Formats: sequence, structure tokens, C-alpha cells
Amino acid sequence: MPADDQVTSLTGVGGSGPVAFATTHWSVVLTAQGESPAAHEALEKLCRIYWRPIYSFVRRQGIGPEEAEDITQGFFAQLLERKKFGAVRKEKGRLRSYLLGALKYFLADEQRRAMAIKRGKGQRLIPLEDLRSDERIEMEPADPVTAEMIYERRWALTVLEQVLDRLKNEYWTAGNAALFDSLKQLLPDEPGSPSQAEIAAHLGMTENAVRQAFYRFRQRYQSLLREEIAHTVATPGDIEDELRHLIAVVEV
Repeated sequence: MPADDQVTSLTGVGGSGPVAFATTHWSVVLTAQGESPAAHEALEKLCRIYWRPIYSFVRRQGIGPEEAEDITQGFFAQLLERKKFGAVRKEKGRLRSYLLGALKYFLADEQRRAMAIKRGKGQRLIPLEDLRSDERIEMEPADPVTAEMIYERRWALTVLEQVLDRLKNEYWTAGNAALFDSLKQLLPDEPGSPSQAEIAAHLGMTENAVRQAFYRFRQRYQSLLREEIAHTVATPGDIEDELRHLIAVVEV
């Protein structure tokens, strides 16, 4: 499914609803004072979700796959070993921007010999083995000038993948796996996508019921998207700006 079509079909920039915010991951990290197990847990969860943009940025520096994986692990090891979260300034309110700035500093500051010592003491903190072969090809080194663009796009795609996975899990948990798989096919430009009439016949539903189900599908997607974005910003007021940024990135 093309990312820009997914965004165009499913995001509703103007129709934001209430989003639970008090315990979102990045806000927990930002508001933590000193050592905080909750902040550490929140940051580790975010790292496990959003490591792909970090890895892709490193690869675009012309660094080979194995070394890029080591650098990515070293970056997160250092990030997670720091106990004083007060160093994370609130004006850098978006996790996306903070991680990119911290990564640039890490790459510039760490010498190769010192980095070998600090790479998580042999621990593999983030599941980089999940990287698919096609993603390795996509992240092959190219013009370093494009590294930030690659990072931004990979970030946006990761957000969208996370949201769709959450939506899929909800449908499957409710015993509606077939409905999810069918409604997903109604997204624009899905290869060989069936009509609503064909889906209705396949599922034993009326066309009107399918239409209503897809409407609810889109509404829930929009809600989950805002929730996911809320995990990566400091305040509720940042959500819409971050959503607009995501849309702009994937539509380039």
C-alpha cells in the first residue's frame, strides 16, 4: 500500500478527537526528574519502535550494514544508560527531532575505538534482526545529503506501520480478521482491490454495511494515528503540527 495513499485515505487533519495524553511515552521522559523507572521504560519502548529511522540515517552515511547495526545499538545503549533525563530539554519537544539531533551529536562525538567499548557491553538492546532484506536494500548508502530526508520518511512510515498494526490487532482480537483484511483492500490503489459489492458478497454483508464498516475503520485509524503521534511529542498542542509534518513527508 503506497504510504501517501494511505495517508490521504485515512488521516483526517481537521477532525481530531480527544487523545489520552497524561502518560504518553515521550511526555513521561520529558517530565521525569533524575532516575525514573517509568521514564526509562517509556524511552526503551520508543527506541524499540523507532530504531529503523536511526539505522537508515546511519546507512546513508555510507556505513556498511554490520557497522551501522553496531552504531545504532551503541546510540541506543548510550541513550538508555543515561539516568539524568533532565538533560532532555523541553524545547526539543518532538521525539523525532530530538533523536535526530542526538544521533548527529553521537556520530560526530564518538570515535570508533571508544564506540566499540560503549556498544551496550555486548547487549543487543533493539531487535535489529527484524530488519527485512528488502529494507536493507532500501537503506543502501546514497548521497549523504539525502540522509535527513531518508530519516524523516522512514520515521513517517514507521508511525503509519505501527498504527496499522495496532488496528489490525484490534480487529483480530475481536475475531474480525477477515473484515480487517477486506477493509484494508478498499484503500486507494491497492493492487487488484475489489469493489465494496464484491467484499459484501464475500463476507455475506450488504454494501451499506461494508460502507459503514469502512467508515468506522477510517475513524478508528485516525484516532490511533493521533494516539501514536501523542507518544512522540511533548504536549497535546504538538499533535496536529506533527501530523501535518508526517503528511508532508510521505506526499513528497
